[in-house]
Amino acid sequence: MMNRDMTLASLTLDLLPLGQRARIVAVDWAQLVDEEAQRLRALGIDVGARIAVSHRGVFAGADPLAVRVGRMTVALRRVHARAMRVEPMGDAGGRA
Repeated sequence: MMNRDMTLASLTLDLLPLGQRARIVAVDWAQLVDEEAQRLRALGIDVGARIAVSHRGVFAGADPLAVRVGRMTVALRRVHARAMRVEPMGDAGGRA
């Protein structure tokens, strides 16, 4: 569960509550392999994208995360989500 005292600057996508809509405000591309970064950008996962976590895996590490980007759902590894800083938007449960 997310600590309510966290600042927005420290909120990464892997910590975003299920269903909470957010906007990606920064991505640390240096944490990712170049090919992975290119694939994520091609899917529209970049600064400014509206996103929501719709599901977390059940195995150790809770991989993968199912994230909603626009009208598509993408499976994302937790390590990738951890490289993305997000800013929550409005109420939970809406479309990303």
